[in-house]
Amino acid sequence: MARSKDFDEAEVLSKAVCIFWHKGYNGTSMQDLVEGLGISRSSLYDTFGDKHALYIKALDSYQKAGDDQMCSIIKDEASAKEAIKKLLELTTSALLEDEQRKGCFMVNAEIELAAHDTEVKEMVCRNEQQFEKAIYLAVKKGQDSGEIHKTQDALALARFIINAVRGMQVSAKATADKAFFDDIIKTTLSVLD
Repeated sequence: MARSKDFDEAEVLSKAVCIFWHKGYNGTSMQDLVEGLGISRSSLYDTFGDKHALYIKALDSYQKAGDDQMCSIIKDEASAKEAIKKLLELTTSALLEDEQRKGCFMVNAEIELAAHDTEVKEMVCRNEQQFEKAIYLAVKKGQDSGEIHKTQDALALARFIINAVRGMQVSAKATADKAFFDDIIKTTLSVLD
Protein backbone atom coordinates (compact mmCIF):
# COMPACT_ATOMS: atom_id res chain seq x y z
CA MET A 1 0.00 0.00 0.00
CA ALA A 2 1.35 3.46 -0.95
CA ARG A 3 2.24 5.83 1.88
CA SER A 4 0.64 9.24 2.03
CA LYS A 5 2.94 12.24 1.82
CA ASP A 6 3.80 13.99 5.06
CA PHE A 7 4.06 17.38 3.35
CA ASP A 8 2.13 19.80 1.19
CA GLU A 9 3.56 19.77 -2.35
CA ALA A 10 2.49 23.35 -3.08
CA GLU A 11 4.17 24.59 0.10
CA VAL A 12 7.36 22.69 -0.70
CA LEU A 13 7.32 24.08 -4.25
CA SER A 14 6.92 27.60 -2.85
CA LYS A 15 9.97 27.02 -0.64
CA ALA A 16 11.90 25.72 -3.66
CA VAL A 17 11.12 28.94 -5.55
CA CYS A 18 12.62 30.93 -2.65
CA ILE A 19 15.75 28.78 -2.46
CA PHE A 20 16.46 28.80 -6.21
CA TRP A 21 15.59 32.50 -6.46
CA HIS A 22 18.00 33.37 -3.66
CA LYS A 23 20.90 31.09 -4.60
CA GLY A 24 20.39 30.53 -8.33
CA TYR A 25 20.28 27.13 -9.96
CA ASN A 26 24.03 26.52 -9.95
CA GLY A 27 24.44 27.86 -6.41
CA THR A 28 21.81 25.52 -4.98
CA SER A 29 22.94 22.05 -3.90
CA MET A 30 20.73 19.05 -3.26
CA GLN A 31 21.65 19.40 0.42
CA ASP A 32 20.41 23.03 0.34
CA LEU A 33 17.11 21.75 -1.03
CA VAL A 34 16.76 18.89 1.48
CA GLU A 35 17.45 21.25 4.39
CA GLY A 36 15.42 24.18 3.04
CA LEU A 37 12.41 22.15 1.97
CA GLY A 38 12.27 20.10 5.14
CA ILE A 39 11.75 16.80 3.31
CA SER A 40 13.98 13.79 2.82
CA ARG A 41 16.10 13.36 -0.26
CA SER A 42 14.05 10.32 -1.30
CA SER A 43 10.77 12.27 -0.94
CA LEU A 44 12.24 15.07 -3.02
CA TYR A 45 13.23 12.67 -5.81
CA ASP A 46 9.98 10.67 -5.60
CA THR A 47 7.76 13.76 -5.74
CA PHE A 48 9.65 16.25 -7.89
CA GLY A 49 12.36 14.30 -9.68
CA ASP A 50 15.92 15.58 -9.81
CA LYS A 51 17.17 19.11 -9.08
CA HIS A 52 16.56 20.29 -12.64
CA ALA A 53 12.99 18.98 -12.70
CA LEU A 54 12.29 20.74 -9.39
CA TYR A 55 13.81 23.96 -10.76
CA ILE A 56 11.57 23.80 -13.84
CA LYS A 57 8.51 23.24 -11.65
CA ALA A 58 9.52 26.15 -9.40
CA LEU A 59 10.05 28.43 -12.41
CA ASP A 60 6.70 27.37 -13.86
CA SER A 61 4.95 28.06 -10.55
CA TYR A 62 6.55 31.53 -10.37
CA GLN A 63 5.57 32.28 -13.97
CA LYS A 64 1.93 31.27 -13.47
CA ALA A 65 1.59 33.41 -10.35
CA GLY A 66 3.06 36.41 -12.16
CA ASP A 67 0.86 35.88 -15.22
CA ASP A 68 -2.27 35.65 -13.08
CA GLN A 69 -1.43 38.88 -11.27
CA MET A 70 -0.57 40.76 -14.49
CA CYS A 71 -3.70 39.60 -16.32
CA SER A 72 -5.85 40.56 -13.36
CA ILE A 73 -4.44 44.10 -13.29
CA ILE A 74 -4.87 44.59 -17.03
CA LYS A 75 -8.39 43.17 -16.99
CA ASP A 76 -9.59 45.04 -13.89
CA GLU A 77 -8.34 48.53 -14.79
CA ALA A 78 -10.67 50.53 -17.02
CA SER A 79 -7.79 52.76 -18.14
CA ALA A 80 -5.03 51.15 -20.21
CA LYS A 81 -2.52 53.75 -19.03
CA GLU A 82 -3.48 53.16 -15.42
CA ALA A 83 -3.10 49.40 -15.87
CA ILE A 84 0.41 49.85 -17.30
CA LYS A 85 1.30 52.36 -14.57
CA LYS A 86 0.01 49.97 -11.91
CA LEU A 87 2.11 47.12 -13.34
CA LEU A 88 5.22 49.32 -13.30
CA GLU A 89 4.54 50.50 -9.75
CA LEU A 90 3.81 46.97 -8.54
CA THR A 91 7.06 45.77 -10.08
CA THR A 92 8.95 48.59 -8.35
CA SER A 93 7.31 47.93 -4.99
CA ALA A 94 8.12 44.23 -5.11
CA LEU A 95 11.72 44.95 -6.05
CA LEU A 96 12.23 47.59 -3.36
CA GLU A 97 10.60 45.49 -0.63
CA ASP A 98 13.00 42.61 -1.29
CA GLU A 99 15.82 43.14 1.19
CA GLN A 100 17.84 40.32 -0.39
CA ARG A 101 17.87 42.14 -3.78
CA LYS A 102 17.07 38.96 -5.72
CA GLY A 103 15.63 40.72 -8.77
CA CYS A 104 13.19 38.70 -10.88
CA PHE A 105 13.38 34.90 -10.71
CA MET A 106 12.53 34.57 -14.43
CA VAL A 107 15.12 37.18 -15.49
CA ASN A 108 17.70 35.49 -13.26
CA ALA A 109 16.92 32.15 -14.96
CA GLU A 110 17.33 33.79 -18.36
CA ILE A 111 20.71 35.24 -17.43
CA GLU A 112 22.02 32.15 -15.67
CA LEU A 113 20.68 29.27 -17.77
CA ALA A 114 18.81 30.15 -20.96
CA ALA A 115 21.92 30.22 -23.15
CA HIS A 116 22.68 26.54 -22.47
CA ASP A 117 19.45 25.01 -21.11
CA THR A 118 16.81 24.47 -23.80
CA GLU A 119 13.97 23.87 -21.37
CA VAL A 120 14.67 27.07 -19.43
CA LYS A 121 15.09 28.99 -22.68
CA GLU A 122 11.67 27.78 -23.89
CA MET A 123 10.07 28.80 -20.59
CA VAL A 124 11.70 32.24 -20.71
CA CYS A 125 10.58 32.72 -24.32
CA ARG A 126 7.04 31.64 -23.49
CA ASN A 127 7.00 34.03 -20.53
CA GLU A 128 8.26 36.89 -22.71
CA GLN A 129 5.59 36.16 -25.32
CA GLN A 130 2.82 36.14 -22.72
CA PHE A 131 4.09 39.37 -21.16
CA GLU A 132 4.39 40.97 -24.59
CA LYS A 133 0.86 39.91 -25.56
CA ALA A 134 -0.64 41.27 -22.32
CA ILE A 135 1.10 44.64 -22.62
CA TYR A 136 0.35 44.82 -26.35
CA LEU A 137 -3.36 44.25 -25.67
CA ALA A 138 -3.33 46.97 -23.01
CA VAL A 139 -1.60 49.43 -25.36
CA LYS A 140 -3.93 48.51 -28.22
CA LYS A 141 -6.95 48.99 -25.95
CA GLY A 142 -5.61 52.42 -25.01
CA GLN A 143 -5.01 53.32 -28.65
CA ASP A 144 -8.49 52.18 -29.66
CA SER A 145 -10.05 54.32 -26.91
CA GLY A 146 -7.89 57.34 -27.82
CA GLU A 147 -6.13 57.29 -24.44
CA ILE A 148 -2.76 56.33 -26.00
CA HIS A 149 -1.47 57.97 -29.17
CA LYS A 150 -1.31 55.97 -32.39
CA THR A 151 1.88 57.51 -33.74
CA GLN A 152 3.84 54.48 -32.53
CA ASP A 153 3.12 50.84 -33.30
CA ALA A 154 1.39 49.12 -30.36
CA LEU A 155 3.81 46.18 -30.47
CA ALA A 156 6.84 48.50 -30.47
CA LEU A 157 5.43 50.35 -27.44
CA ALA A 158 4.76 47.06 -25.64
CA ARG A 159 8.32 45.92 -26.27
CA PHE A 160 9.68 49.25 -25.01
CA ILE A 161 7.65 48.91 -21.78
CA ILE A 162 8.80 45.32 -21.29
CA ASN A 163 12.41 46.38 -21.79
CA ALA A 164 11.95 49.06 -19.11
CA VAL A 165 10.52 46.47 -16.71
CA ARG A 166 13.36 44.03 -17.38
CA GLY A 167 15.89 46.81 -16.85
CA MET A 168 14.32 47.66 -13.50
CA GLN A 169 14.40 43.99 -12.48
CA VAL A 170 18.11 43.77 -13.20
CA SER A 171 18.92 47.18 -11.67
CA ALA A 172 17.16 46.21 -8.44
CA LYS A 173 20.01 43.83 -7.68
CA ALA A 174 22.27 46.86 -7.21
CA THR A 175 20.06 49.74 -6.08
CA ALA A 176 17.13 50.42 -3.78
CA ASP A 177 16.79 54.08 -4.77
CA LYS A 178 13.05 54.65 -5.23
CA ALA A 179 13.70 57.89 -7.15
CA PHE A 180 15.69 55.88 -9.70
CA PHE A 181 12.69 53.62 -10.37
CA ASP A 182 10.20 56.50 -10.27
CA ASP A 183 12.19 58.21 -13.05
CA ILE A 184 12.01 55.06 -15.17
CA ILE A 185 8.25 54.76 -14.62
CA LYS A 186 7.66 58.41 -15.45
CA THR A 187 9.74 58.27 -18.62
CA THR A 188 8.23 54.95 -19.71
CA LEU A 189 4.69 56.27 -19.31
CA SER A 190 5.62 59.45 -21.21
CA VAL A 191 6.01 57.46 -24.44
CA LEU A 192 2.28 56.72 -24.28
CA ASP A 193 1.30 60.44 -24.33
